[in-house]
Amino acid sequence: MQDYKNANLALWNEVTPVHARSDFYDLEGFKRGKSTLRPHELEEVGDVAGKSLLHLQCHFGMDTLSWARLGASVTGIDFSDVAINLAQSLGQELGLDARFVCSNVYDLPANLSGQFDIVYTGIGAICWLQDLSRWAEIIAHFLKPGGMFYIYEGHPFTAMFENERDTQTYRVAYPYFQGPEPLRFEPDGDYAEPDFKGTHTSYEWIHSLSTIVNSLTHAGLRIESLNEFAHCDWQFFSFMQRGDDGLWRLPESYVQLPMMFSLKAIKA
Repeated sequence: MQDYKNANLALWNEVTPVHARSDFYDLEGFKRGKSTLRPHELEEVGDVAGKSLLHLQCHFGMDTLSWARLGASVTGIDFSDVAINLAQSLGQELGLDARFVCSNVYDLPANLSGQFDIVYTGIGAICWLQDLSRWAEIIAHFLKPGGMFYIYEGHPFTAMFENERDTQTYRVAYPYFQGPEPLRFEPDGDYAEPDFKGTHTSYEWIHSLSTIVNSLTHAGLRIESLNEFAHCDWQFFSFMQRGDDGLWRLPESYVQLPMMFSLKAIKA
């Protein structure tokens, strides 16, 4: 597991500067006031003003700081020191109430104290974690009684499909019930910069929807809502079409797939 962690850390330290200057992240637009939070997140999480929020796997903090702009007192954590350094400098530049901690999720109880009204995690996070039972225990550990956990994430069903460029068909390539060993991906572009030629192998896990739900309930959380969406926040398949709302959808002639999901859970 340590080898996988080290490889993924090297990958994220390499791509963070690439992401920061990419059009995909539009950092300059964010500095001018653009929020990176999605409408579903804003609606389902609700008013965060005056609440404490812990963001797990925050990358370089744009979502974290978007919550801060809405009045939350935010703490972002990520295992990439390059990302955390950028998040800290960005928060200071914008004068927002935010702190950032460099830590692996599993090591967080040793590196952070206190409890929060909200624990949040966003798109592209849990595929980098092997043990979701431990992940859920850490979420419960940091939530206040009555506190809310919220996740908006790519649907694990869609993760079975290869998202090849210049194709017009679905192709199942990966197992839905994966097991403990990760999928290995050699460098081949980046979601934010497709032409970027990285140098680091990545290791990822597909977690079934039942694994996600059961991990949280076994940790003592009560599922309040679980929603599935046919849209995607990025162009997962090359043949997806972008709507006026900025979301990507499959053409009507295609069999519609669950592309995203959201889940809200409450600590008893």
